[in-house]
Amino acid sequence: MVSLFILFIGSTGIAQEIKIGVAGPMAFIQGQHHWFGAEYAVEEINAKGGVLVGGKRLPIKLIKIDTNEILNVPDAASAVERAITRDKVDFLIGGFRTEAVFAMQDVAMDYKKIFIGCGAAHPELCARVAKDYNKYKYWFRVTPINSMFLAKVDFILLGMVGKFIGMELGIPKPKVAIFAEKAVWADPIVAAAKENIPKMGMEIAGEWRPSATATDVTAELSAINASGAHIIFTTISGPLGIPYAKKWGELKIPAASVGINVEAQKKGFWEATGGLGNYDTTINTYARVEITPMTIPFYDKFVAKVGEFPTYNAGTNDAIRILANAIEKAGTLDADKLVTELEKTDFYGAAGRIVFTKDHDVTWGPNFVTATGTQWQDGKLMCVWPLNWEGITYKGAVKYKIPPWVVEKWKKR
Repeated sequence: MVSLFILFIGSTGIAQEIKIGVAGPMAFIQGQHHWFGAEYAVEEINAKGGVLVGGKRLPIKLIKIDTNEILNVPDAASAVERAITRDKVDFLIGGFRTEAVFAMQDVAMDYKKIFIGCGAAHPELCARVAKDYNKYKYWFRVTPINSMFLAKVDFILLGMVGKFIGMELGIPKPKVAIFAEKAVWADPIVAAAKENIPKMGMEIAGEWRPSATATDVTAELSAINASGAHIIFTTISGPLGIPYAKKWGELKIPAASVGINVEAQKKGFWEATGGLGNYDTTINTYARVEITPMTIPFYDKFVAKVGEFPTYNAGTNDAIRILANAIEKAGTLDADKLVTELEKTDFYGAAGRIVFTKDHDVTWGPNFVTATGTQWQDGKLMCVWPLNWEGITYKGAVKYKIPPWVVEKWKKR
């Protein structure tokens, strides 16, 4: 009788914990920050007793899913399916390389698992929600802003640097070298760059698309130097960012570097480049400025625990808090009911105010998530944007600096 009673209780499916799979390339900073961001949120939530589900508090248990997607894209979907079928995860967060996330997304949708993206930027990931809502409604993106909005911020930063080049160096029409890793997510940004740079009053010096895992870009940078470029417009999400910045500084390429370089978002970038990445400027999600009241506490605690600055992949912190809020409001772990609650999200997280669009993308713009522009200035990663943009200045932002060797090269002309 006792054994039958235990069997009956087990068969009811009453959850004793909430399993969240954290999917990412765990051998690389992108996956590691997925994990650390998630840990930060879970430690705080579990310290308060867990998530309240229908009158009962359940602890969150994280399941680490090494997708290996930087080195081998097909591994990712298999890893996620194992997490669903073997580890019995209730929800998924993370993902990084767009090519891999498309496949992971399909697996999650087939199993009707809510998957909150925290790494892949391609617009099509959310466009799928609009095209086939019944299948893809379980997908939401918290970070980064999609590549169309990344491009907008990119061009704002590019325009900012172009104005400094014009005002301080007397170059009215700067030449811009497009430098982007060869990856699907970067294609829309490159296409937009080709279209918009001339409209911004600047010239295109050329386009360079090295492998996302290249370890030597001497040839590309030498060609950029020969092109007479004044600015290098970067689109780099992976490990390529270190050899690029190191060689840029070593060769003292006389072109200001601005755009996306995820490696330049991390604290270890300074040491990894031996300081040669000084003055590299990148779009960022976080900076030690007051985006919301949650930003600096999260930033400081993350640095204290991990010893690194949080990259956008650490948006798993906001993702878990948003998911926990939705579970408490819905009072259930049922995916369909949670979709309805997630669609109502209006959450002030570490990255900004998070509200989802109709296609489950994070809203970009003033008073929502804006992203930031950060520049390495003599060993410190400083916020240089927003600064008087659309009425927004984040407290602690500073003025952008043109690299001194760029000034030396072009001010003589």
